[in-house]
Amino acid sequence: MVERARAARGIDVLVVATDDQRIAAAARAAGAEVFVTGPAETGTDRVAMAARAMLPRPTMVVNLQGDEPLIEPAAVEALIHAMDEGTSEMATMARPLVDGEWERPEVVKVVTDRHGNALYFSRAPIPARREAGPSPLARAHVGMYAYTPAFLERFAALEPGRLEREERLEQLRALEHGFRIRVVDTTYSGFGVDTEQDLERARAMVAAGR
Repeated sequence: MVERARAARGIDVLVVATDDQRIAAAARAAGAEVFVTGPAETGTDRVAMAARAMLPRPTMVVNLQGDEPLIEPAAVEALIHAMDEGTSEMATMARPLVDGEWERPEVVKVVTDRHGNALYFSRAPIPARREAGPSPLARAHVGMYAYTPAFLERFAALEPGRLEREERLEQLRALEHGFRIRVVDTTYSGFGVDTEQDLERARAMVAAGR
């Protein structure tokens, strides 16, 4: 994942934030800077700790989560471009669902308003529809975020929300507190690694050169 992130244009400083020494050692071996944090409730909280310690202060923070090892540089670049437009304080990505994903709780679904801002994220198959099968309005959320540094600090200071606790989805904290999240479309066809089956599938794809 370090190599893929480094290949994205627009990334000036690459830092792996972790409290696990095994991850830290692997990241250093891959040539990444490492920031060892204390305990953190969420990935966002951990990234905020690292961003707070960076000098000079970053002008944008991109959070690439470790469970997206197949992330494509082009997807990272698309997210950076969306933030460069200057109209969003926080952005994330979504891709088309593939067969069987709509029902899987490991695959987070997102629905948006007419302007591309998130209405809700859920592990449940949303939106519900009278017709059988997945809704064409549902997309799979990609575990990658971008923030302005000021908003990242504000977000990390917010009290975790009720829906965040129910779904165990940290991005719901922003929505519950009334903030907008821009959702950027991507054709990136990877997936989050959340189960042993996902891990074997990811290893097979890496071995095949994808």
